Amino acid sequence: MECVRAEDTVWDLGSGDGRIVLLAARQFGARGVGVEIEPRLVTESRDSARKLKVDDRVEFVQKSFFDVDVSPATVVTLYLGQDLNLRLRPKLQRELRKGSRIVSNEFDMGEWAPDKTVLVRSRERTYRLMLWTVR
Repeated sequence: MECVRAEDTVWDLGSGDGRIVLLAARQFGARGVGVEIEPRLVTESRDSARKLKVDDRVEFVQKSFFDVDVSPATVVTLYLGQDLNLRLRPKLQRELRKGSRIVSNEFDMGEWAPDKTVLVRSRERTYRLMLWTVR
């Protein structure tokens, strides 16, 4: 799957503890934004960013991902569920620029076929990642 690059801005919608955004900043030098509705997880993510010394490249906002403008993103990551993916699809198509990438863990976008699908194995299980490029 296409890798995140230093010039990317990675947005994780439903970022949880922030691990995707933090990884993008640490491993690839990318900028990132985590959008999470749970205040405790936003605080935890911000604390982790400070400890990892990437807080100058990432931010975490406490909002619904339906209430943010994702147009600055070059990569959007999702691990939500098919219902939410389908509800988000029109927003992503409307707001993201041509060439932006969407990566979903496990859940597809209905009849919107991914450009690429890969299986990633961890010790615990195998994950299905799907990639779409906005055209």
